[in-house]
Amino acid sequence: MKMKKLAAVALAVVMSVSMLAGCGSSNDKKSAESSTSANGTATVKTAKDGVLTMATNATFPPYEYYEGNDIVGIDAEIAKAIADKLGLKLEIQDMEFNSIITAVQSGKADLGLAGMTVTDERKQSVDFSDSYATGIQSVIVKDGSSIKSIDDLKGKKIGVQLATTGDIYAKDDFGEENVEEYNKGADAVMALTSGKIDAVIIDNQPAKSFVETTDGLQILDTDYVQEDYAAAIQKGNTDLLNAVNGALKELKEDGTIQKILDKYIK
Repeated sequence: MKMKKLAAVALAVVMSVSMLAGCGSSNDKKSAESSTSANGTATVKTAKDGVLTMATNATFPPYEYYEGNDIVGIDAEIAKAIADKLGLKLEIQDMEFNSIITAVQSGKADLGLAGMTVTDERKQSVDFSDSYATGIQSVIVKDGSSIKSIDDLKGKKIGVQLATTGDIYAKDDFGEENVEEYNKGADAVMALTSGKIDAVIIDNQPAKSFVETTDGLQILDTDYVQEDYAAAIQKGNTDLLNAVNGALKELKEDGTIQKILDKYIK
């Protein structure tokens, strides 16, 4: 009888230990799942595991440009800050501006960050994050130009960067026959200095950079169009969109984005 009681007690102890072990295992598993979700890597689908791939056109200072072999600028730093928030490594792919949305659509890139303006037309192809900066379309002309206002652009040859909002607005307002498209904003500026065109329409921060580094140019003392910059994200990838918006919210609240903007825009 005593042996039976001892056996029963031993069995109860074994069962209790097993149950405790089972509970501990379950809690450990839940803890691991929670920590993984917290850094964003478990719930965010990206083109490459552990990597946030940014598509850009690195000819758009101060938003993105080359410093030696590295792509630097406002968008590069904001993308790095977003990647850090999501527990991912940042990889930047440089390409023609009009290829960025295609890269995002196809899933080859996770983000399109290139001083890209939110437009209804682009919204048909990609989703956009919350805005992280505002831009203004400006007009560059030669010193001594007869062009003094936006109205003076009528009938003039206007240079733009292909597929940018400057391209769209110029065609709408002044006619396709008066617009010359270039793959890079710098190419449009070179055409202006050589007399091939009469003006360049481009975002105001790159405009300032070009005027500062090129003799004989000025920016008209009038704004053409105001717009919002945001990150382009593949349609339907709501997990990534929400994660990016969450990261942007935190980066705005802690002052990181403003510090980045102040670093490059004086």
